[in-house]
Amino acid sequence: MNSFGNIIGNLCKVFLPIPEELYLGTNNSAVAICTLSSIDLLKNFAISDILSQISIVGRLLSENKGINSILKHVNQNKNIKIIIVCGKDASGHKAGHSLFQLHLNGIDDNGRIIGSTSPDPFLSVNKNEVNYFQREITLINMINEINPEIIKQKVISINNQFSVSRD
Repeated sequence: MNSFGNIIGNLCKVFLPIPEELYLGTNNSAVAICTLSSIDLLKNFAISDILSQISIVGRLLSENKGINSILKHVNQNKNIKIIIVCGKDASGHKAGHSLFQLHLNGIDDNGRIIGSTSPDPFLSVNKNEVNYFQREITLINMINEINPEIIKQKVISINNQFSVSRD
């Protein structure tokens, strides 16, 4: 990131602090949900029965630190196999777009997400973490879906498929 971008980023941290928000589910489900920038959708899931059917639900606002956090989490929680990416993508950062490009293309030698059109798609994770993400995680593209009931039905469908395949 350039120095002007660093200055803007630091000002945003002071004047527009955004708390890390995620909610743990109550079982070891293979399913996680990423609500992108749709905070209302995240809050809806936080107080719904969906938590009993998923591993975790969280938001993703940035194409760098946010994706780093997702990669760290899935590499530490090997039970997660599917991430439903839903909600509205942050127009400036396009974090959802970058997440899918990462899954498809990986990172270059400088940690840049290959194929990303986001303004600062540089990750600090290592290539082994990226390789695990690409190999072991399935992304379900529901970007722009903000109806919690439709997303819940997708979770139920996935969990039913997983329970059948594990029997």
